[in-house]
Amino acid sequence: QVQLVESGGGLVQAGDSLSVSCAVSGRTVNLYTLAWFRQAPGKEREFVAALTGSGGSTYYAESVKGRFTVSSDNAKITMYLQMRRLKHEDTAVYYCAASKYVVTSATAGATVSWYDYWGQGTQVTVSS
Repeated sequence: QVQLVESGGGLVQAGDSLSVSCAVSGRTVNLYTLAWFRQAPGKEREFVAALTGSGGSTYYAESVKGRFTVSSDNAKITMYLQMRRLKHEDTAVYYCAASKYVVTSATAGATVSWYDYWGQGTQVTVSS
């Protein structure tokens, strides 16, 4: 079994930075892709970023490219999302997910059905 726990969400001002984390535990040997998704009220779950190969490859949604950075600490089996120049439209619950598939493009990474495990999410609110 695998458990994903997000943390680090909060309330920030537009233009500020914030970093959220996802702690991974359990049997992780067969997990090859870790990703961040987000969901705002009344909206569909949206892909944010993904990484594979122990962080060797990263992919981003066009809406966050250049502002967000996804990384991992393999020693602690933790994934991070550094968010910079935050906008009000970034407000959402941010979820981490893990997949047994190897993602090779942002389009593939955005396929929700390919992910086997999900965390409970952490709220990020950006005031304008």
